[in-house]
Amino acid sequence: MWQRLTGTDNNWAYFIARVVLGIVFFAHGAQKMLGWFGGAGPSATVHAFTAYMGIPAPIAWLVIAIEFFGGLGLIVGLLSRIAAFGIVVDMIGAIWTVHHKFGFFMNWMGTQKGEGYEYHLLAIALGLVILLGGSGAASLDRMLSGKSSS
Repeated sequence: MWQRLTGTDNNWAYFIARVVLGIVFFAHGAQKMLGWFGGAGPSATVHAFTAYMGIPAPIAWLVIAIEFFGGLGLIVGLLSRIAAFGIVVDMIGAIWTVHHKFGFFMNWMGTQKGEGYEYHLLAIALGLVILLGGSGAASLDRMLSGKSSS
């Protein structure tokens, strides 16, 4: 089981997908968890999820944890398949609960009442790449699975 979870090839494409997705989600998670990068912090984030989106507080906390800790895990390549799965579920949930009603495209011109789901589909695609291929090169998963050389 451990080998299936951490095993990966020394693939630099998986590395790029993992690190980029990790940076993006760490930043979003840090906004929610720590109030960094102009974020509201955990209390305000949970309040927004519960009061305005009707999402229960435990799910709001789970989203914060997935984005923050999942992003960190992806950056270093630790349990990347689990982190990627969490992000894929997070993005499906974001599309389902909020973004589908605004259509496909992001709100580039400020003419919509919200953002479409094109960004979310890209995050889902990168997450699926990591789920299928693993962490790739330069990852803790690769080291822990006993394949750090070659």
